[in-house]
Amino acid sequence: MKPPFVITVDGPAASGKGTVAGRLAAAYGLPMLDTGLLYRAVGVLAQRGGIDLEDALASAAIARRLTADQLADPDFRTRGAGEAASRVAVHPDVRAALKDLQVAFARQPDGAVLDGRDQGTVICPEAPAKLYVTAAPEVRADRRWKQLTAQGEAVGFAEILDDIRKRDERDGGRAAAPMRPAPDAVLLDTSEMTIEQAADAARRIVEAARARWETS
Repeated sequence: MKPPFVITVDGPAASGKGTVAGRLAAAYGLPMLDTGLLYRAVGVLAQRGGIDLEDALASAAIARRLTADQLADPDFRTRGAGEAASRVAVHPDVRAALKDLQVAFARQPDGAVLDGRDQGTVICPEAPAKLYVTAAPEVRADRRWKQLTAQGEAVGFAEILDDIRKRDERDGGRAAAPMRPAPDAVLLDTSEMTIEQAADAARRIVEAARARWETS
């Protein structure tokens, strides 16, 4: 039996991967999981409970109780949530606790789109279509700054750029499932692209992968 058609979209913060993943999910009629929200949820819920984000065991206990239907909380999309996510994501116990949820989501009969950092390398290494979406740090910082200021957060561009660089270092340097492209992922640099251009380029990449999957 042919495995489900899974699309993984990995990459650093504010690269455009979430938008790309959402457009792909709509284009192919597939469910989508923003896996970064899982880590944001763990970080925020830990903070609400007075738990130190360096406490791997307590953070993992929160991760084990987490379900996908808890992810609508707007607090999970703030700047602070992103920082908290990056800190709890370094814990192997947290990653292990969230892995089953992500794998189960990917195994839906018709397939799925998963947006994250390690979807093509750890969660779904067998996925037929893999993208690694990136952009220059300054471009990503500008996008995130505009997003946060539109949400009413008072923050300067320099602070956001510093956050982006620190998160890249933390996410790429962690021992457990570091952020990096899968060997067979297609790199999509959105630095000079509009949203529409990035979405169109992503669809072309996925169409090529789908053609190979259908004839395999």
